[in-house]
Amino acid sequence: MLRPLLLRRVAWLVAIWALSVAALGVAALSMRLLMNMAGLTS
Repeated sequence: MLRPLLLRRVAWLVAIWALSVAALGVAALSMRLLMNMAGLTS
């Protein structure tokens, strides 16, 4: 009964990590797009 609980906890950790990485990527991409539209980057 302990193994499924551990697996679920690991799955939750991986899901949260993936979500945070995706959020960071989207934020960086939007920042780059805003800079390009503002003409700060060539």
